Amino acid sequence: MLKYRIIKIFWILLFCNGILSAQVEICDNGVDDDGDTLVDLNDPDCVCALVEPVSLIPNPSFEEMNCCPQDRNELDCATDWIQASDPTTDYVHTCGWLGWEEFPPPQPFPDGEGVMGFRDGRVRRSTEIHEPFWKEYAGACLLSPLEQGVLYRFEFDLGFIDLTSSPPINISFFGTSNCDNLPFGVGDENFGCPSNSSDWIKLSDVFVAGGSTNTWVSSFIEITPEQDIYAIAIGPDCPPISEAVSTYYFFDNLLLADQESFSIEIEEVTHPCRDDFVIAVDEEPNVEYQWYKSGVALPGEVTATVIAGNYGEGIFQVRTIAGGVCRVSENFEYRIPIITSMPEVRICEGESYEFGGSFLSVPGFYLDTFLNQNNCDSIISLELEVIGQQFTSVEASILAGETYEIGGNQFTEPGEYPLTFSSSLGCDSLVLLDLTNFEVFIPTAFSPNFDGINDYFQPFSEFGKITSVEMKIYDRWGGLRYSGDRWDGSELNPGVYVYMMTLEFDYGGVKEYAGSVTLLR
Repeated sequence: MLKYRIIKIFWILLFCNGILSAQVEICDNGVDDDGDTLVDLNDPDCVCALVEPVSLIPNPSFEEMNCCPQDRNELDCATDWIQASDPTTDYVHTCGWLGWEEFPPPQPFPDGEGVMGFRDGRVRRSTEIHEPFWKEYAGACLLSPLEQGVLYRFEFDLGFIDLTSSPPINISFFGTSNCDNLPFGVGDENFGCPSNSSDWIKLSDVFVAGGSTNTWVSSFIEITPEQDIYAIAIGPDCPPISEAVSTYYFFDNLLLADQESFSIEIEEVTHPCRDDFVIAVDEEPNVEYQWYKSGVALPGEVTATVIAGNYGEGIFQVRTIAGGVCRVSENFEYRIPIITSMPEVRICEGESYEFGGSFLSVPGFYLDTFLNQNNCDSIISLELEVIGQQFTSVEASILAGETYEIGGNQFTEPGEYPLTFSSSLGCDSLVLLDLTNFEVFIPTAFSPNFDGINDYFQPFSEFGKITSVEMKIYDRWGGLRYSGDRWDGSELNPGVYVYMMTLEFDYGGVKEYAGSVTLLR
């Protein structure tokens, strides 16, 4: 009897496990349906297919062909691509021509078996002449126009050979309102970039660097055209190339679409500190929505908006299904911000400062938490400084008869003056002014014989008191004979001369002097 019960339990367990293992994960019910401990988006069964935007550039990876290229200059073999400039681009494909011997394309290619190659300046083989305006562009008529005022994203892979043949470059994106403007600059190898024609405008550019040998770099350009664009041209920037060598690059995997097609962007609708914090995506017709937190479906959250505050902090995503295509947004991390600040506060001795319901009068560091207007925690670390009475001694010296001003008070006579001021905080500050006078001496004669005694005519005073001298010397007929700050009397005859001078002093005063001086030999 016991043996029969054991066998029965064994078959029951086996049957139950078989049922569990046969279950399929349902991706929007918050339940581990298949018993593998992984729920909803956390289960590999629920991964949405990666759907890239449809590029408005036809044949974006140069895979569709009219013919297999056998030599250079055969971009026309790539369906829907046009040699946009008179200097021609190249079509490289594994079916035939694999590029210039000196410019081998980096492999493997990012997407498929074909790429486009172009130059930015060249050195002509036959003459070794550097041609800085030689610029090669590829063009295409778009599948549908870029609309004025709409944000678009142009993604591409750029191939680099090495730092010599493929130095860093500004990749430029040009547009025109009419496909008939392709090609441009016909018959002119030195025409340069498309925007040298009034039919074309430069939409934007981006700086791209390879950094190593035989490498592909992914980059992008975002544009908002100011007019409808029907055709594009891609290639180097407009300025002439300074490199005295031929430079060469490769394009592949060109993707141009409106920004919204690249990702589902979750945006904040209300402030994250609010209890009813709301996040949302753009609402579109005929689209099914399902919100998730940490990969687990939130029951009933099936619109373009969700009140994330109802579910607390964490990682949110939204899944959309439209036309049978499933897409999942990138992670949106909901964290209630904590705002911190550390103000420095100064008060006068005997005063107090209100902080967190307390009145502080002792210097030091204080910490408290408040709620700001959006209900966020605001952590305030306060440094309180208590300023006592300040005592300062000021020494000043002025020219006799002049006035010294301090704090709205004016003083002329030498002496010591105790003063009381209020600081910007209103605290008392005691100042003791020690005021003295100095004199200026101007010689009445000098002898420029370079014996070291009275060789120059100049004013004298205590060291550092005179900060600037402007002097003019006139003869007895009024002729200006010298202008400067110190006169050596050179090449003038002995006699009496008239001077005028303006002196500036270290305390800010300015005074003019006039008189006569005798030049002796």
